[in-house]
Amino acid sequence: MRSKAGAGRRDLRWLLLAALLTSQPLQAAEIRVAVASNFRHAMAELATRFEAAAGHEVTVIPGSSGKHYAQIVHGAPFDAFFSADAERPLRLERERRIQPGSRFTYAIGKLVLWSPRDDFVDPEGKVLMVNAFAHLAIANPQLAPYGAAAREVLQSLGIWERLAGKLVRGENIGQAFQFVVSGNAELGLVSRAQLTMPGRPFGGSAWDPPQSLYNRIDQQAVLLEDSAAGRAFMAFVQSVEARALIRTYGYDVPDVQ
Repeated sequence: MRSKAGAGRRDLRWLLLAALLTSQPLQAAEIRVAVASNFRHAMAELATRFEAAAGHEVTVIPGSSGKHYAQIVHGAPFDAFFSADAERPLRLERERRIQPGSRFTYAIGKLVLWSPRDDFVDPEGKVLMVNAFAHLAIANPQLAPYGAAAREVLQSLGIWERLAGKLVRGENIGQAFQFVVSGNAELGLVSRAQLTMPGRPFGGSAWDPPQSLYNRIDQQAVLLEDSAAGRAFMAFVQSVEARALIRTYGYDVPDVQ
């Protein structure tokens, strides 16, 4: 009952804000949203739906969460930040760089070992132990949360150091994924969402590492600059409509509090 009531309150807040925005005789506002590269496609559709409902423009700036954080600290003109982790939004909150109370988890990411080649990755991920490949793509663990999760998986399996010479690091999870798609790496530890985009099915073979091998990837968002349009957008992302859309892109969503 609590979850349903919480969802209802979030949707009511979004509807009220949208009604307020569309009733005002003001020029359309632009919202600049920095978003983790793994969420860029889902964000593009969320932005399109919000624009149609509220009449405001959302400019999406994809990239690695680490780089976005550094840009925010140095004054980049972003209105909102959708990170691929919880660490950086929490850090920004502690540094008092966000609007109070705006931090929330919008998606829960999943890591997957994937190859475009059929039968290359076995259902238990033993291909990593057999070591019969030349290159394994991961995102940079220093910049990208999915890269940090990939390192945790390999460390948990006791093969991080053994595979060091075969790792191909992308600046973000999007680049790591492209290394595999292009054939520069036979397989990679990528985001499950990259394989489940609506209308873009990917074949090949895959293994889902157990959650016990890496910390859960809670992707959190914060509002950086206060505006009616910004508040409405953040409320929309937490609505039933948006949460259902996020699921179609291969993410879990947290229970509504």
